[in-house]
Amino acid sequence: MPLGRILIVVGIGIALVGALITFAPGLVSWFGRLPGDIRIEGERWTVFIPITSMLLVSLAITLVAGLVSRFMGR
Repeated sequence: MPLGRILIVVGIGIALVGALITFAPGLVSWFGRLPGDIRIEGERWTVFIPITSMLLVSLAITLVAGLVSRFMGR
């Protein structure tokens, strides 16, 4: 698949995720509040470390990349 088509598919995917977050925020409200996501709050500051959420994102990207490479014959 040429680079241009890959970029178009990635762009459409990003637009779909953006539309999901914009028009249906309740479907992704759990993201960032999973067990293992660390939130430390002080009087005037907050530190947020989304360990579990980023592991899920990494797993999803790995699965999608594996499926794409399998179907593209690489």
